[in-house]
Amino acid sequence: MGRWRTVLTFAAVAMMTLSACAPTVRLQPAPEANAVECANMMVRLPDSIGELERRSVDAQSTAAYGDPTAVIVRCGLPRPGPSTLPCATVDGVDWLIDDGDQPRFVFLSYGLAPATEVIVDSDRVSGTEALQALSGAVASQSAPVGACLGAEDVFSE
Repeated sequence: MGRWRTVLTFAAVAMMTLSACAPTVRLQPAPEANAVECANMMVRLPDSIGELERRSVDAQSTAAYGDPTAVIVRCGLPRPGPSTLPCATVDGVDWLIDDGDQPRFVFLSYGLAPATEVIVDSDRVSGTEALQALSGAVASQSAPVGACLGAEDVFSE
């Protein structure tokens, strides 16, 4: 009887310790989180970004990496319209870049429906590294319905 009590106590302590290491990240799902394209993308997300491990989340079509959280992914946002934000292409995916809250950067896929948002704490991981790890999965969600244009494309003769 004493041996089983020891085993059960050890198991309970181990479970509490493991569950305390990385609690579930509470996130808000995007309006179109139940889109088939999001499901297609989510199953292709990597298990890690650099040394940041993927964590458990509580919202559909979302992902989080690192403890504390350094990268958040949300699929299911409305496709953005024309924007004055800078745009960069990473592994075939166009991303609008909002750097207005540094060191936090917000990247929004451009030309995909629905859109995917990636929020990166650049003190913990570079935006380039995060987007390189995620762009393959994001590109799999649907065919682009638009692309970033530069001023030279708009104002060319």
